[in-house]
Amino acid sequence: MEFVQEIDLSLRSKATLILVISAEEERVTEDLKSLCQRTERNCIDWDLAEGFKLLVGKSAPTGGRDPLSVLEQIDKADADEAALFILHDFHECWDNPNVKRKLRGLARKLRYTRKSILITAPAAVLPLELLNECVVLDYPLPDIRELESVLEKLKLTPGISDTLSPKGKEKLLQAALGLTASQAQRVFARAIVRDGRLSDEDIDFVLQEKKLIIRDIGALEFTDVSETPEAVGGLDALKHWLNLREKAFGSEAREYGLPSPKGIALIGIPGTGKSLTAKMISRLWHLPLIRLDVGALFGSLVGESEERVRRALSVVEIIAPCILWIDEVEKALSHGGLDSGTSTRVFGNILTWMQEKTAPVFVVATANDISALPPELLRRGRFDEIFFLDLPTEQERREIFEVHILKRGRLPEMFDLDKLAKASLGYVGSEIEQAVIDAMYLGFNDGKREFTTEDILLALRHQVPLSISQREQIEKLRSWLREGRAQSASFG
Repeated sequence: MEFVQEIDLSLRSKATLILVISAEEERVTEDLKSLCQRTERNCIDWDLAEGFKLLVGKSAPTGGRDPLSVLEQIDKADADEAALFILHDFHECWDNPNVKRKLRGLARKLRYTRKSILITAPAAVLPLELLNECVVLDYPLPDIRELESVLEKLKLTPGISDTLSPKGKEKLLQAALGLTASQAQRVFARAIVRDGRLSDEDIDFVLQEKKLIIRDIGALEFTDVSETPEAVGGLDALKHWLNLREKAFGSEAREYGLPSPKGIALIGIPGTGKSLTAKMISRLWHLPLIRLDVGALFGSLVGESEERVRRALSVVEIIAPCILWIDEVEKALSHGGLDSGTSTRVFGNILTWMQEKTAPVFVVATANDISALPPELLRRGRFDEIFFLDLPTEQERREIFEVHILKRGRLPEMFDLDKLAKASLGYVGSEIEQAVIDAMYLGFNDGKREFTTEDILLALRHQVPLSISQREQIEKLRSWLREGRAQSASFG
């Protein structure tokens, strides 16, 4: 309804050229047809294959397979009769300078008539010559109500058994959020064809199918997680902060008046568990984790990168509540000034969205290189908190050893954890994990015996930790925390 209201407002305000971004021509056309019926406006459809077709009203132009002749026919139509011309394939003609010139002139001429042109296109790639003449609108993905309508139509097919529980139906529809109506119909149909029925067992199938479809967007990836807070050693201050906000996306929090958390920035030394923390939050809060691949946002065509950002973020919003993980966010600016400002515009679009989003999307942004981050990224309003992940304390190193020894199926009490914690001063979590793995190799190659504390100590001595090999860079990072520019993720 919001989209239809936007179109109606645009038409009443004499917008003569409108671009609707959507791959769902059928849904768009049905909404526009209903609007024209309600407002007593002629509605004429056109595409390259079929030419003009009357949807609402008394008459439509004839012929018009050539784009220039199409515009001429629209120009000749009765100026006193309200009409909306829907052109479906017209973006394919924008390479023709004559067509662009004619469309630009016609958009201005139609201001003195009751006619408007609406073009549907799967992407917002608009010629520069038309930017000032065109209103650009996004067509939203279907909500749960619309997906339910798609599902109910499928259930009318003879021979289909429906054993979905009310709660199962709700979860099935939530699993389909983020898909177009056509994609949802195909996924529901595949679920039915498997065994001829709909059941609660189809929820996981629909979710897996959606993961494959969303992966095709190129910049989004569903991340399967198994990390619990117990599987992450240390970071107690960060864990405490997360526990206080665990129920923030529920109805009770909304009734209390609490806003949904915006997100956190995790800054710090490589190997201290920033990526692991993003996965831990997903498991702790029972929300889907979607990773945004910043590098995949960049395209070679003009406007392509910005379009990918827009599409990715719109999908994330429809899937909400969820967690959006932007790993190594500084890569968004890695192109510097060598890409005609594309990286700056992409990053700017992400920043604006983070500031203005109303959907319950919790952003987890991780970064290693603080020097590459602009000040506007880290200011309040975009993130609820900025955490710094420092070199682990002695107690945290003890916990990290315990986690990785348990992960390898051994009992931590069989090792001298205090001795290991003291010997690993200056080591980060990933280096401690590698020391445990190296110790296992020592035991395995020595008659497959059990590895010991001494094996781990030996592995530690053979490593050169980052705190030594990159002492200057690490010290520079740690000074950022001492200056009070972030909160420590650890107590003490």
